Amino acid sequence: MSDLPYLAAADLQSVGTPTLWGVTIVAVLALLVLDFVVTRKPHEVSMREALGWSAFYIALPLAFGAWVWSRFGSEQGVEYLTGYLVEKSLSVDNLFVFMLLLAAFAVPAVLAQRVLLFGIAGALVLRAIFIALGAAALQTLDFAFLIFAIILIVTAAKLLRDALSGHEQEVDINNMRSVRLLRKFMPVTEEYHGTKMTVRIGGRRTLTPLALVVVALLATDIVFAVDSVPAVYGITEDPYLVFATNAFALLGLRALYFVLHAALSRLVHLSYGLAIILAFIGLKLGLHWAHGIWPGVPEIPTLASLGVIVGVLVIVTITSLRATSKAGRGEKEIVVERH
Repeated sequence: MSDLPYLAAADLQSVGTPTLWGVTIVAVLALLVLDFVVTRKPHEVSMREALGWSAFYIALPLAFGAWVWSRFGSEQGVEYLTGYLVEKSLSVDNLFVFMLLLAAFAVPAVLAQRVLLFGIAGALVLRAIFIALGAAALQTLDFAFLIFAIILIVTAAKLLRDALSGHEQEVDINNMRSVRLLRKFMPVTEEYHGTKMTVRIGGRRTLTPLALVVVALLATDIVFAVDSVPAVYGITEDPYLVFATNAFALLGLRALYFVLHAALSRLVHLSYGLAIILAFIGLKLGLHWAHGIWPGVPEIPTLASLGVIVGVLVIVTITSLRATSKAGRGEKEIVVERH
């Protein structure tokens, strides 16, 4: 977070000029349209295709980060890269929930990437709204940073509680509010009809399961937006950089889903890592708020934040892989003994 004067009103500095905002929004929309064009014909995604698109969507934000660094300086460059890493980490958790929803709704493999794309498009719109609300809060409320800190710490506590409980996440379609609400107003077919969300049966407009899963994804997008936007505002106060990190982290999710589909189930300690990261950023925001009232309160530099976040992600990845490897060997030994 940059060392800007702590003033609530009209002191929110940004590198985003109207031209830069315009170019960025047009580029994001163009990439989104490109993804819709790519997925216009339903097909199963090969690993080669997923890896190619994933490489593109990783290289693009990194190149943009290099441009931010060279154009605006190392401080903004570190803030962007740190924010992008936080958002990308949270997006992996986002993907895990998407995976559960696609399995619960029995989405055909050929329709999976189209469903994901609708979820990503909805997430982009919701993040833009929450980013604007966050910027307005920072400009008008003295205690906005404290509110963001509380949101992140509460979220971290919930993640940690769920992880310690040992219960696997499950999705019960019949208990989802969005699904129950849609079924009250319109009938729903039992089978998918390609990429169509509605079909006419017996002269009556009827929803397909595709419409239900898309609405369910949008509902989860709201929850993730509440967590992720305060998290990145804990790294940078620049609304433009906040938007850029969110957009780049989300755009690559469609391809990343198919690359990580098998690996997601092995990241058993990811929730612990995300809980630590969110709690750490919440602490950072709380200290920043307190520093504005009591200048003697120390603040956590963004570069130090980057080190903590990278360290936590590396540790939980290693421990997750080791834990699942041991579990896999244990299962094989049991099978051998039974034979």
